[in-house]
Amino acid sequence: MSVDFNGIGPGQVNTQKTTADKTGSAPKQPATPTEQAQQTQNARGESVKLSSQAKDLKQVEQRLSDYPEVDDERIEQIRNALADGSYKVDAQKLAQKMLDMDKSIFG
Repeated sequence: MSVDFNGIGPGQVNTQKTTADKTGSAPKQPATPTEQAQQTQNARGESVKLSSQAKDLKQVEQRLSDYPEVDDERIEQIRNALADGSYKVDAQKLAQKMLDMDKSIFG
């Protein structure tokens, strides 16, 4: 998607002169990338404020990061149940979960 600012589109040249161009001052030497970054940062003067909802989400994210990704204790329980043959699969529950997942994916 292209955006047309001030009548300038892809392949077009900006023919409008700004007031800085009309003054006839000598062209400046190009700034180094560090100087350009500093000038850009100073010129913007922007700030970011997070909403209370964003702050709450950040706190929840931090609390969740304290929990392990994998419940090793639960994995060990299932592993032992599989090994001794006591692990039973509820076919109805499994079928319902499969249907729910299919519905969430395909609508």
